[in-house]
Amino acid sequence: MAIDVVEGKAVTVRFDGSRCIHSRRCVMGAPTAFRANVKGSWIDPDSVEAEAVMRVALACPSGAITVERRDGGTPEGPPAANQMQVRENGPLAIHADLEIAGQGRMYRATLCRCGMSKSKPFCDNSHVAVGFVATGEPAAREMALGIPDLTGPVLVEPQPNGPLKITGRLEVASGTGRAVNRIEKAFFCRCGHSANKPYCDGSHKRVGFRSE
Repeated sequence: MAIDVVEGKAVTVRFDGSRCIHSRRCVMGAPTAFRANVKGSWIDPDSVEAEAVMRVALACPSGAITVERRDGGTPEGPPAANQMQVRENGPLAIHADLEIAGQGRMYRATLCRCGMSKSKPFCDNSHVAVGFVATGEPAAREMALGIPDLTGPVLVEPQPNGPLKITGRLEVASGTGRAVNRIEKAFFCRCGHSANKPYCDGSHKRVGFRSE
């Protein structure tokens, strides 16, 4: 799917539809700039202030919307703390100084954990269609506060026909924001069958999971 690029007077907006999970934070956050259910171009960055467009981009959990500032304003950068939220019956939502192998650097992404996305490693909302069920409130681990510094690069390496290997200082949080773990390296399920979600337990081998 092609990336839409819209040049405004103060900002350039890029929209990657293959990563969009339709959280609607764009059309609700700036409805004149991101217009739902219209024919033709639906993005009009000049209808609001550049800061409003930037706020929408920062609220987009999937990173489908990014903004390049050309007005001298502050561009998007790494968050103050790297975090991954486990969404109820849905994806892993990461906000971090992030690099995904084969996909480049980014700050926001939603990663499939139902195993059915056609845009792996990204979520494409297939979890809704297949009725995926997985808690967004995993049990906290004892080491949850053992890593005080949550800055620095985070590398996501999707393993062939296997889990997501994530390396870097990162807090794992529930969908409601409760801290449940802090990691420097861990493997997260993306086949949808682990009995220890969100972590991998090797079930991908049992079910014959294929990542491509």
